[in-house]
Order: sequence, then C-alpha cells, then structure tokens
Amino acid sequence: MNLYDLFIKPYEAYTNVQILLEATAAVFGILSVLFSIKKNIWLYPTGIISTFIYVYILFNFGLLGDCMINVYYTIMSIYGWILWHKNSEDHIHVDVTYTTRKEWIYSFALFILSIILVTVIYYYKPYIDNQFLMEGASLGLNHLDWANWLDVLTTSIFLVAMWLMAKRRIESWVFWIIGDLICMPMFIYKGLGITSVQYLVFTVMAIMGYATWIKSFKVKNTVKS
Repeated sequence: MNLYDLFIKPYEAYTNVQILLEATAAVFGILSVLFSIKKNIWLYPTGIISTFIYVYILFNFGLLGDCMINVYYTIMSIYGWILWHKNSEDHIHVDVTYTTRKEWIYSFALFILSIILVTVIYYYKPYIDNQFLMEGASLGLNHLDWANWLDVLTTSIFLVAMWLMAKRRIESWVFWIIGDLICMPMFIYKGLGITSVQYLVFTVMAIMGYATWIKSFKVKNTVKS
C-alpha cells in the first residue's frame, strides 16, 4: 500500500465540507498543543473548537471511544480553563509541578473506569448504529476490529492525560505521547489521513512540551532556592 492509498484515496469519497472540517479541527488541535507547551491558557479555547468538530467527525466514522474523549475534552477544557485562570498571576501563564502519589492513584482509577465504560459502549454500538432500536441489533464485542480496541485504549490514556493537564502536571505529556503514537496507525486504517498526520505532529510537540515543562519546573525551583 502506497502513500496515495493511505492519505489521498480515502478522501475521494468525502465531500469538500468533510475535508474542510477535518483540516480545521486539525489546525486548531495543533494550535492548542502549541499553547499548552507555552503554558498559555489559550490552549483551552482553541482546543474546544477542535474537539467540537471532532465529536461530529468521529461519531460518523464509528470511533465512539474517541468521540466520547472529545466530549470529555470539551468538559475538561472548561474545568482546566477555570483552574488555570485561578492559578495564574497574569491569567495567561501557569506554573507546573509533578504528579503526587494520590493523583497517581486517581489516574489509575480513571484509566480502569474508562476502559470499562468505553467497552460497554462498544458492546451497545450495534444498538446505537441501529438508531437506538433493539430490533435487528446484535449486541456484543465480536464486531470490534483492532482499531476499535485501540480506540478503547487511547480513550482511557487521553482521559488521564487531559485530567493531569488540567492539574498542570508534567507527566501529562507522557500520556499524550503514548496515546498519540497509538492513534497514528488507527486513523490511517480508518481513512482519516489528515488526522493521522496531525497525531504525528502531536507526538513531536508532546515530546517538546514534556522537555519544556521539566525545564520550566527546574528553573522555577532554582529561582526559589
């Protein structure tokens, strides 16, 4: 399979509006990550625009887990926006710290609960696809392919990442990196080439963000001491 088959051919069946929507969501998603690297509160309004668009796109492509994560992103963006605003002297930039032991426990619990929840939703996917009618819907998990199971996994990883990001925790970037790497082949398989490239960019940016936040933390604590 060549690059044309992976990134161009799937879009031959899409409308111009669908392509424009995906490209717009990708641009605002990248802007959001850029702002997060700079610890700039504008990561949230730009992120909300991206997630709203992706809710529509992912639902139509049957990636329910990632659709849910984008609904969650929107909610957590509002939560994070409020937290960052309260903990910022200039209402733009914030300080960052490492995750506490208690927060690691919460993160693990959130991850497990997400795995269970998204798996249950996929169990009922035939019912959802059947316009919420039980007649003719065969419930179960046998209809899931490898991309769907990756969707379950990445959804749980990103839930933890978004929560830790709202808490301004450095380790949030580790979860972003892992999730982004997994998403690339998943979106290529689903015919969303633009989104796959976006996650490649996200991976590079997440590595940069991780290094930047660690450096910022060290500088801040050096100044204090």
